[in-house]
Amino acid sequence: MIRLVLNGKTADSSELRESILALRKELSLDLQVRVTWEKGDALRFVTEAVHDGASQIVAAGGDGTLHEVANGLARIEQAHRPRLGIVPMGTANDFAKSCLFPTELDRVLRLAVTGVPAAIDLIKVNDLFFINVATSGFGAEVTASTPPELKRFLGGASYALMGVILSLNLQPHDGEMHLPGSTSHKGSILVGAVGNGRQAGGGVVLTPKAFLDDGLVDVLYVRQFPVSDLGQVLQELSSLPEEGKYVGYVQTPCFDFEHPHPIAVNLDGEPQQLQNGSVSVIPHALKIVMPDNCPLLVKNR
Repeated sequence: MIRLVLNGKTADSSELRESILALRKELSLDLQVRVTWEKGDALRFVTEAVHDGASQIVAAGGDGTLHEVANGLARIEQAHRPRLGIVPMGTANDFAKSCLFPTELDRVLRLAVTGVPAAIDLIKVNDLFFINVATSGFGAEVTASTPPELKRFLGGASYALMGVILSLNLQPHDGEMHLPGSTSHKGSILVGAVGNGRQAGGGVVLTPKAFLDDGLVDVLYVRQFPVSDLGQVLQELSSLPEEGKYVGYVQTPCFDFEHPHPIAVNLDGEPQQLQNGSVSVIPHALKIVMPDNCPLLVKNR
């Protein structure tokens, strides 16, 4: 049995309804649909699906729906965790777009229920989980304020330039990151991103070296800097040193963090307030049906 968890905002999609009916008939699928109404529904539907013996769950919605379904699966004992299919129907669909999921609804639904799953990592932050990217220090305005001409000219690096320009108006937050061993990174941070995937905010590439199944989490941070050193910041954003004067890029299986005060953090776009704690990779925690050419899998490196 397959349980499809559908975001209520897209429940009136006649195209999805027709695709589901066609696949049920063609493949004799026991494909059941549950529609979310409010926050927490997807989490509950995952628990119910596992209790009912579902072999697979399909998350149909945006990044928020995928985030909630993934958190539900993370709380199921791994031996009993169903595989996960994805039907991107949100506004940004950052995870799906970066993984090159088909954009045609009938194709991506067929992939979700018949494709081959890949084991990918899950990131744990204290008692929370995320599948794609966590950010602090900036939000959707990075994407919204990036002119299309600049995106075409700079490609994936456009986030860096516009993110830095916008960061001149941000209030930095003091923070410290403790890596395994004795290495620490600290300073007054303007922008921070922790990636299992690579992009957030509607196409903003934040952690370009990340892979979903490498057992590592990628961390990008930009320290506070004077305007006179903007060129240095841009150079470091281009080269991504492990620890530059202003920019750092670290790949690690885990780290601890601490801040003097709680700071706003988005986990897969979902807002949280965090102050102290730990981040760790749970290797190969989820079996997700992925496009065979997904560039975020190690086999396609």
